Amino acid sequence: MLAIKHVTGYAATGAAVLALTLAGCGGGGGGSSGGTSSTPSGGSTQSGGSTGSATSTLTTANVAKLGTVVTDGKGYVLYRFDADSANPTKVSCYNTCATVWPAATTQGGVTTKGIDKSLVSTVKRTDGGTQITLAGWPLYRYAKDDEPKEAYGQGVDGTWFAVTPSGAKITTPASTAPTPTSTSTSTGGGGAY
Repeated sequence: MLAIKHVTGYAATGAAVLALTLAGCGGGGGGSSGGTSSTPSGGSTQSGGSTGSATSTLTTANVAKLGTVVTDGKGYVLYRFDADSANPTKVSCYNTCATVWPAATTQGGVTTKGIDKSLVSTVKRTDGGTQITLAGWPLYRYAKDDEPKEAYGQGVDGTWFAVTPSGAKITTPASTAPTPTSTSTSTGGGGAY
């Protein structure tokens, strides 16, 4: 009886880990694409309760193995998502995806330090927020980056990348980032998921 409880517990834990992994790393994380119109960076306001990481400043920082990256005003690395597009601007990360990858949002204008202001704009999200864009690319934080200048989101699922001051993605893997893997993990009960 005790052995059955342990196997069942391992299976439930494994299923929870799988669900979180799939929600945070793949596709668009659910939701529809939208928010395709850009507005100038100084003229937008946020209306509604969007999930996101509000900032009014974009700046740069030197991150080990990545070089110069764009950060928010608190020094957290900002990322772009390959499922989005820059021309026209399209946001693809909503719902569960937006929990793991909160949008870099603003409630007003955006100031820049070390970034060409003409490359910065915003896009209205379908969930009501106003997301900051750089060279047309919507910007995000990674929920697992606990400290400024951490880049654990670099290369996740081969679709999330830290962004340069020009809006380009950095394809060099960060030494601090866990290696994205799609190998199966044992559940302890002999099966894999």
